[in-house]
Amino acid sequence: MDLTLSCPSIQEDFPLVHTGRGEDRSPALHLDGLSPQAVTLAVTLEDIDHPLFRDFTHWLLWNVPAAPAVQGDLPAGRVLPALGKARQGWGYGFHRYAGPKPPKGQRHRYRFTVYALDAAIELGPWQTKAAFLRKAQGHILQTASLTAAFGG
Repeated sequence: MDLTLSCPSIQEDFPLVHTGRGEDRSPALHLDGLSPQAVTLAVTLEDIDHPLFRDFTHWLLWNVPAAPAVQGDLPAGRVLPALGKARQGWGYGFHRYAGPKPPKGQRHRYRFTVYALDAAIELGPWQTKAAFLRKAQGHILQTASLTAAFGG
């Protein structure tokens, strides 16, 4: 079964509200085709055009209870009690969503990836995307991505 990811507020370009030049609010993400075996979800946001760091992590969120949507406007914090045992890790945003903010005059592409997992993943609060992916290996049931641009 294929997992698909959509975001009603983001089409080809990020609206200002979801960027570091605007309100920096995380968007709601919608999933179709989620496996019934999924227990938790994880989300990453990466700058795939960063000139120095390949796939530069802007946001890492994991242990979100599996559901057809990830709510938007998530607050900062290592733990998100409103989402059960959900955690936010380290990236451009320290324990928070940090939307697109390329240097003035540059346009970058950003990729959301959602991972459907068969278990919760135990990691410390200062973990990176690489640490998450190592720990999640063997637990990832499905992935889906969505790419949009910002800047210019």
